[in-house]
Amino acid sequence: MPRIPGISHQQAIRVLRKAGFQVVREGKHTVLSDGARILTIPRHNPINAFTMGGIAKDAGLTPEQFRELL
Repeated sequence: MPRIPGISHQQAIRVLRKAGFQVVREGKHTVLSDGARILTIPRHNPINAFTMGGIAKDAGLTPEQFRELL
């Protein structure tokens, strides 16, 4: 079982904004950046838990840090 739940793309963007990312571009996917990293968030509801885990890892967040920001 994944350690990060499957969540909607709006929740994912909200969590990543709390982590210091800003929306760069929106379309079929939402692109966020913190100046050093670029993340692409699919606009699915819900985002698959395994996909969300990979996005959190790319953002430099541990599963525990991600859950705290939810």
